Amino acid sequence: MNRVRSSTIKALGLVSAFAVVASCGLPRSGPTKSEILSGSVEKKGNAFVVEVTPEVSRATAVQPTFGFSEAFRKAGLMGSDTIAAGDVLSITVFENVKDDPLLGNTGQRVTPLSEVQVDGQGYIFLPYAGRIRAAGQTPEGVRQAITRQLEGQTPDPQVTVARAAGAGATVSVAGRAAGPGVYPIEAATRTLATMLARSGGVAIDPDIAIIRLTRGNHSGKVWLKDLYANPANDIALRPGDKIVVEEDSRSFIALGATGGQSKVDFESETLSALEAIAMVGGLLTNAADPKGVFVLRDESEAIARAVLGRNDLIGDQRIVYVLNLTEPTGLFEARDFQIRDGDTLYVTEAPFVRWQKVLGAITGTTGAATNLANTADRSN
Repeated sequence: MNRVRSSTIKALGLVSAFAVVASCGLPRSGPTKSEILSGSVEKKGNAFVVEVTPEVSRATAVQPTFGFSEAFRKAGLMGSDTIAAGDVLSITVFENVKDDPLLGNTGQRVTPLSEVQVDGQGYIFLPYAGRIRAAGQTPEGVRQAITRQLEGQTPDPQVTVARAAGAGATVSVAGRAAGPGVYPIEAATRTLATMLARSGGVAIDPDIAIIRLTRGNHSGKVWLKDLYANPANDIALRPGDKIVVEEDSRSFIALGATGGQSKVDFESETLSALEAIAMVGGLLTNAADPKGVFVLRDESEAIARAVLGRNDLIGDQRIVYVLNLTEPTGLFEARDFQIRDGDTLYVTEAPFVRWQKVLGAITGTTGAATNLANTADRSN
């Protein structure tokens, strides 16, 4: 009788184990491949599921492009001796008289006027010459203007004008620059690239460095490597320009059966799916399903139409791109498919992993039932 009861309890325990496994969700890192595919539009879901092909890779290979407008590009080099508001000039007037000079004391034929600052409106003031427009002119132009103003008041005045280098014509360099500060525009630093070099370059990885330049109400930016690769991006500077070195802020999220699950920053201007997988430690060899590598993205209307071959789509579309790394060209497709800012890279677990979990749960539950039966036998 006891043996019958023991067998009955064991049987009940086994049945209960299967019931527990069937009714309770097993621990896992996310949805299965079949669950993702069941959410497709074709199955009344809200996302399009698209297998990655060479055509899809080409249609989706859109990365942010930066550059400067024509207004920035067409601005000519500023003369190294062009005077700007805030500059300080050193002016000397030689008068061809001995007894009664216009500017100096009796017997003083040379009158130095040091540190004459150009005001905010671009003018300087000299006794007997009045206000003279200096900003935008060269020292030679200012010299001629002063001479014209004085020659009717003193015979044959001789004037020299020298500009203190860059006292008013300056630009600021900030952000992730190696040497942030305010720098004068001089003969050797009249372009963006040369000014960056003057400030020490960038303090971040050049592959993710973006250079932004703001002039008044207008702004433009360019990848650092494009600044050096394309001479047209090495634009001429103007007084008051603001140069900011920025770090690329793009990122993607890695989830599922990968070596690391986290938010991952881009490490270069472009990033392929294969590189993204490598960045998070690759696929877990004992857990990942190489047939279930997904990239989840909110795709723009234009690209979604191109990818799906449909003209009836309105607005952004949710698309799940599928990569099968077991196919002959799977790795090539993963190499060519580009990850974009905000993407989610998700790798599903292999089917045998789920079976292992089921069996492990059943074994554990059956063991508990057996212990319970043994306890009941001993109590009887």
